[in-house]
Amino acid sequence: MTSRILQVALVQLRVGIDRAKNLENAAKLVKEAANQGAKLIALPECFNSPYGTKFFGQYAEAIPNGPSCDMLSKTAKENQIYLVGGTIPELDSKKYYNTCTVWNPEGNLIAKFRKMHLFDIDIPGGITFKESDILHGGNELATFKVNDILIGIGVCYDLRFEELAKLYRLKGCELLIYPGAFNMTTGPMHWEVLQRGRALDNQVFVMSISPARNEQGYIAWGHSQITDPWGKVLKQAEHGEEIIQGTLDFSECDKVRAQIPIGKQRRTDVYNTVNVNM
Repeated sequence: MTSRILQVALVQLRVGIDRAKNLENAAKLVKEAANQGAKLIALPECFNSPYGTKFFGQYAEAIPNGPSCDMLSKTAKENQIYLVGGTIPELDSKKYYNTCTVWNPEGNLIAKFRKMHLFDIDIPGGITFKESDILHGGNELATFKVNDILIGIGVCYDLRFEELAKLYRLKGCELLIYPGAFNMTTGPMHWEVLQRGRALDNQVFVMSISPARNEQGYIAWGHSQITDPWGKVLKQAEHGEEIIQGTLDFSECDKVRAQIPIGKQRRTDVYNTVNVNM
């Protein structure tokens, strides 16, 4: 029988302006997490570069041929793990994307997700940001399997959109992973509750991975988190550089779906969530 238990780790790393040092640090911390027994390891949004519109073009790479993908492939293979490569700025056909890649234990690229919902907000007295000044949004979902567990990918602002998570749930996903970099305004208010909401809405595990908090530039909230399908926070980091580990038992998805069968009780005669690209 295929195992329904998965050892995971979230690597909340500190990101600076030196790409080579960022990649070296990421590889070192992933190895540390793997040595502690994790088989699925995830990095944060923009793990190879500072986060910000002025940096996306400067640090952009082709996928899968750039130095960041080279490191991710080698690190996944050397440690015999599934590696969710946070995000990196991607350049393709003169367009920029914020892109998550996933690598298997053979070092092969098995999934790619381009951030779908761009972070364009204006909170007076809080934060103003407009990713669409340079980035394009992706249009496709991305899933991959570890054993028989189907996993869906979103990025940061995508966490706010329940329809995306619902599409993954309808595909059969039991774990959703969101590399993200919430800020010091929205992070304290929404980071934890949104993850608990997506987990409860769809009766799935949710993992969100933030960069560690810097002292200048775009300041990330941190607090990488693992949430179970009951909406319970299993693990949460502080704001510094840290690895959090978790043991996910996917029989919990079966239990909550049997005991609170909202999946079967949806009124699809009245409403539905559909993928218009299918």
